[in-house]
Amino acid sequence: MRRFIPFLPKPAYVPVIRLSGVIDAGSRGLNDETLAPLIDKAFRMKPAAVALLINSPGGSAVQSSLIAARIRRLAEEKKVPVHAFVEDVAASGGYWLATAADDIWVDASSIVGSIGVIFASFGFPELMARQGVERRVVTAGKSKSFADPFLPQKPEDVDRLKALQTPIHQAFIAQVKASRGKRLDETADLFNADIWVGEQAIALGLADGIAHMVPKLKALYGAKVRLLPLGRKRSLLQRFGLSLVDETLGAIEDRAIWARYGL
Repeated sequence: MRRFIPFLPKPAYVPVIRLSGVIDAGSRGLNDETLAPLIDKAFRMKPAAVALLINSPGGSAVQSSLIAARIRRLAEEKKVPVHAFVEDVAASGGYWLATAADDIWVDASSIVGSIGVIFASFGFPELMARQGVERRVVTAGKSKSFADPFLPQKPEDVDRLKALQTPIHQAFIAQVKASRGKRLDETADLFNADIWVGEQAIALGLADGIAHMVPKLKALYGAKVRLLPLGRKRSLLQRFGLSLVDETLGAIEDRAIWARYGL
């Protein structure tokens, strides 16, 4: 009945985009391809604001950048404020996502930060030698065997990896500075991949305060604010359990990333 009475004020509504999990280009992870429809839909609704509910240990720098840039671009085009709420962790790429918001709210025990870049792999040359396995590699181009896990690590490979990581790290730093601006503690070393908890992150300017999503949005937009959860749909293969091997291997990789933060 209320909708037929035009002069009555309507309660504000806020779409809530859940960004939970590892960030990568695969079908399981958070990435721009799968999130674009949700993000676009949220801003098309002409909402009072958009909320990001974040729980991510990071992952792909490129996907983090693409997702955050899409959110920020639409927020500015539509003139819609964006609020990020951190659950367990917003670290590395997860924090990159949080910087797409106008403000970042954390729990007292949330883990925030890890503004850095990592490359991790395994090496098996001694194991192969003990087992009598010979590695045979023929390349056209000397860099094709770069960082081969079956060969001893080479100092020149380490130098090249660091050279690759540096511009990615600088892009991450630029994103944080552009988003947080003068709120950052300029006397602190914020960009060495350290992590902080709750009040520590607030004191350093990486977050704006302790707050949970529902009470904070009610405080900002009124007690009758409507929250509209938006989530990703599972693929047909995932719904019928036909990607079991991929899911199992992916879960192991994801578990290792979460374990960095004791989660």
